[in-house]
Amino acid sequence: MAIKVTKVTQDPRTDIRERMYIPGLLHGLAITTKHFFRNLFGTRDTNTQVQDRTGTSLMTTVEYPEEKPIYPEGYRGLHRLVPREDGKPRCVACYMCATICPAQCIYIEAGEYEEADADGESRVIEKYPTQFVIDELRCIVCGLCVDACPKDAIRMDTYMHTPSEYTRQNFVYDIPKLLKGPAVSHPSDPWNKRDGSEEPHHVHKEAHTRIGEGLVQLKTPHHLGAGHDHHAPHGKGAVAHGQTVVTQQGPIQVTKFLK
Repeated sequence: MAIKVTKVTQDPRTDIRERMYIPGLLHGLAITTKHFFRNLFGTRDTNTQVQDRTGTSLMTTVEYPEEKPIYPEGYRGLHRLVPREDGKPRCVACYMCATICPAQCIYIEAGEYEEADADGESRVIEKYPTQFVIDELRCIVCGLCVDACPKDAIRMDTYMHTPSEYTRQNFVYDIPKLLKGPAVSHPSDPWNKRDGSEEPHHVHKEAHTRIGEGLVQLKTPHHLGAGHDHHAPHGKGAVAHGQTVVTQQGPIQVTKFLK
C-alpha cells in the first residue's frame, strides 16, 4: 500500500506563506463561502423546534417576528390584571403581591369605595387600586405574585415576553396597560354571594373550625367522651361540649378547653 507523503515545512519561520497565514486564510474563506451559498440558495426548514430542523440550508436562527417559538404550558409571560365582568380589575389592593415580590417591582396605591356607591361590589369590598404599577425591567419572572394573590387578580398567562422599547419608562406597566384578557368570575367572589357587607342572618358554616384563644380538639362521635370527665366543673382546664362543626364528612363534635 502506497502512502502519500505531504511535504510539510519543518520551520514555519522560513516559509513566507506560513508567515503571512495565506493557506489558513484561504481555507477559512472557502468554508465560509460554501456555507454562504448553501444557505442562500438551499431549502430552509421553518420548524419551530430548531433542533429538529432538516434541509439543505444549515440556518437554525428563528427569524422573529415572522417565526415565533412555541412556548410551553408552564411559561411565565407578561403580567396582566384580570378583569371582572364589569371591566374593573379583580384586585382589592391587599398588597400581598407587592409584599412578597423579591425584586420589589410592584407598586400599589389603594383607594376606598364611597359608601353611597350603588355598585354591589363596592358594598362588599373596601378598597381598590388607584395605582397598580409593575416595572418589567426589575421583574425576575418568579411568579410569586400570582401565587400570593388571594383574589386571582394577577396572572402571567399571556404567553408573551417583554417587548423591546426605546425608553425605560415604557417598561413600567400601569393599570390600562396591564388590564387585559377575558373576564374571570368565581362563585366565591363576595359580590356574587350577597348584596351588602353587613353580617348575614344565617350562620356561616365552613369546612374548618375557627380556633380562638382556647385549644380545640376534634373528636368523632363514637370516640366522644373517651378519656374525659363529662362532669368536671367549668373552669381552668374544664371541658365544654355541645359544639358542632359541619364538615364534608358530616357533623363532628368539638371539645373546647376553656381557660
